[in-house]
Amino acid sequence: MTNELRTVLRNSFNKETFIFSGDADDPEVARFDVILGIGGTGGGNALVHVHPRAEERFMVTSGRLIVSVDGHAQSISPGEDAVVPVGSPHCFANGWEGETTFTVEFRPAQQHLLFFANFARLTAEHPEWFSAKGDPHFRLIAVSLNQFADHLYLARPSPTLQKLIFAAVAPIARLSGYRPEVRPIHDER
Repeated sequence: MTNELRTVLRNSFNKETFIFSGDADDPEVARFDVILGIGGTGGGNALVHVHPRAEERFMVTSGRLIVSVDGHAQSISPGEDAVVPVGSPHCFANGWEGETTFTVEFRPAQQHLLFFANFARLTAEHPEWFSAKGDPHFRLIAVSLNQFADHLYLARPSPTLQKLIFAAVAPIARLSGYRPEVRPIHDER
């Protein structure tokens, strides 16, 4: 039995539309489409971050995407792709004056479909948990990244230190009402 997601979620802070249409249980690959509006991803994903256990691939279908990996920016056009190796600090943004559409893949899949669906839903259901620029409040980061351990961390401080901090702050965040809207299907630890 598969857990199919067929959902479109808009993150108005970052001008991102996520189109989820894949098997959330596929252990090999998590794949979803993203549409970035003009100036898209000015918040959340513009923060330099790492995926400590998964490779990320961006495949552009229209527009232009700027992907920065280890401090080196590259412009990706339709038909081109960029690969972010496991654990490499990176961020991305729309690279032109129109919409940019691309597909994102994570290998192995972990539960990246659910992780990104969680943040996209939270921007719509709890905008007060985000800054005006779209950055999630620290307590939301703590509870979400603790719940989805080893999916995403900020580039600094080290993931080990972030795990310790998030484990300590997550219970306090939950007591103040912060919680993921989409939870992992199973614990991967």
